[in-house]
Amino acid sequence: MSAHADNHAHDDDHGHHHKETFVTKYIFSQDHKMIAKQYLITGTIMGVIGVLMSMMMRMQIAWPEEPNVIFEALLGKWAPDGVMDADIYLALVTIHGTIMVFFVLTAGLSGTFSNLLIPLQIGARDMASGFLNMVSYWLFFLSSVIMVISLFVEAGPAAAGWTIYPPLSAIELAQGGSGMGMTLWLVSMAIFIASSLLGSLNYIVTVINLRTKGMSMTRLPLTIWCFFITAVIGVISFPVLLSAALLLIMDRSFGTSFFLSDIFIQGEVLHYQGGSPVLFEHLFWFLGHPEVYIVILPAMGLVSEIMASSSRKPIFGYRAMIASVLAIAFLSTIVWGHHMFISGMNPFLGSVFTFTTLLIAIPSAVKAFNWITTLWKGNLQLNPAMLFSIGFVSTFITGGLTGIILGDSALDINVHDTYFVVAHFHLVMGISALYGMFAGIYHWYPRMFGRMLNKNLGYIHFWVTAVCAYGVFFPMHFIGMAGLPRRYYTNSNFPLFDDTANANVIITIFALVGGVVQIIYLYNFFGSIFYGKKATQNPWKSTTLEWTAPVEHMHGNWPGEIPHVHRWAYDYSKPGHDVDFVPQNIPLKDGEEELQH
Repeated sequence: MSAHADNHAHDDDHGHHHKETFVTKYIFSQDHKMIAKQYLITGTIMGVIGVLMSMMMRMQIAWPEEPNVIFEALLGKWAPDGVMDADIYLALVTIHGTIMVFFVLTAGLSGTFSNLLIPLQIGARDMASGFLNMVSYWLFFLSSVIMVISLFVEAGPAAAGWTIYPPLSAIELAQGGSGMGMTLWLVSMAIFIASSLLGSLNYIVTVINLRTKGMSMTRLPLTIWCFFITAVIGVISFPVLLSAALLLIMDRSFGTSFFLSDIFIQGEVLHYQGGSPVLFEHLFWFLGHPEVYIVILPAMGLVSEIMASSSRKPIFGYRAMIASVLAIAFLSTIVWGHHMFISGMNPFLGSVFTFTTLLIAIPSAVKAFNWITTLWKGNLQLNPAMLFSIGFVSTFITGGLTGIILGDSALDINVHDTYFVVAHFHLVMGISALYGMFAGIYHWYPRMFGRMLNKNLGYIHFWVTAVCAYGVFFPMHFIGMAGLPRRYYTNSNFPLFDDTANANVIITIFALVGGVVQIIYLYNFFGSIFYGKKATQNPWKSTTLEWTAPVEHMHGNWPGEIPHVHRWAYDYSKPGHDVDFVPQNIPLKDGEEELQH
């Protein structure tokens, strides 16, 4: 099966016959390495927008009803005299969540690193279909543009929370953002899902069909296993969100009643009959929960690879890691009900979802133990990529522990829809996935741009980000347990919550510092493209195939023949060798055994 790639050994000639123009090389490129950079830079721009929104939300919660020049400058008519309008706050929550979950984390991790690493690490000339790959990126770009355009709609952007529950999202009269803003949100997401599905199918076919000679599934780096399973989860669950979006468009524009029933507006009964908003919740969360694994699995793969390389020893429990990824993929599709414990579901069904949710903690714990054991007694190279990887394990464990509380139907009732939930999923999915993405960028930047990032700026970026991330989300658990509801634009009307005001100011200060320090990273990232130290072919002394390709990007990845694979991906510090790493394309010595943990 893996010999299929040999058919492509001589395909690389076609790239050299015609001169590439600026447009074919940088814009409508079909080269996976260029498409990865396009995803990364688009995701970075969206990330800046998303982080700006969260900083505005935090300033509003810390200092409600106080004039703020930033609001006046950025929000215009939505902040008369610098005081944020109540309606725009929920719109900020909505677009911030949508941008960060879909456009930054899904695209920044899957789009960037699946594209960059799958062909290079399995020994392929390119993706199975370069054209589909290009179409996938441009659909993503189009959906990003539409999402940003929705911010400038006269009546305001979508404002039903990032989960867009009906009836707020289904009835145009419900509020300002329920009109054109919501329509653009749905169109943008439909295009995004098309992009995601095209990309996922491409990744799956490439991994199954285009592996080089000797690259069996058990010799694949864990990065490729994670990208592969992520793509499978995406193909299974994204169509369900598309169906929910299409039915919602039907309810909004064509008079159907899938999600609506018995609606009154200003005493007047509307004609909708027989629908159920809970049906929408089921459809949304059937994607929504696999989505968190679509976001976190690529980060797990990147972290596994970086930890083995930077601790100079084989990853601990390679096969257990693969098994846990497969278990997560299966279980992720049967836990969505834990988001709906207070939606009036049957208590017995709640207990079933509690059981499956607690089960998924087992493969996650296996991975956490294996990462810690990989670090144990390793020769640790504490470069920025390694620090972000260790930070990933830390936030994944601390964020995951609170998931045990939220996954229990009895305990969840007390903290549902409070800041406790915000703290939990931002740590376990938001911050962890961002750390995985940063780790991947610091590690594979030389492979992408042929230059090194500045290490000292990387250290500043990591330590300030790490302190601020915990500074923001650790106190949130406590104000959540005190009962503070999320998504309220001010809590000053409730004397009950006066005690949380100081905590909110502290959280906001950490959030602002953490947001501003990303400027150092952006300077490092964009500056190093032009002025960074030139990279060697294998700067981290890693064993995987992408470091056997020349530093200069070329169509087809390798000049001449594709390297063949003779060993697994983690031969670090192997006895009997002069150096502490043996690349996968080096044949076994006489009498040398292949390791398979």
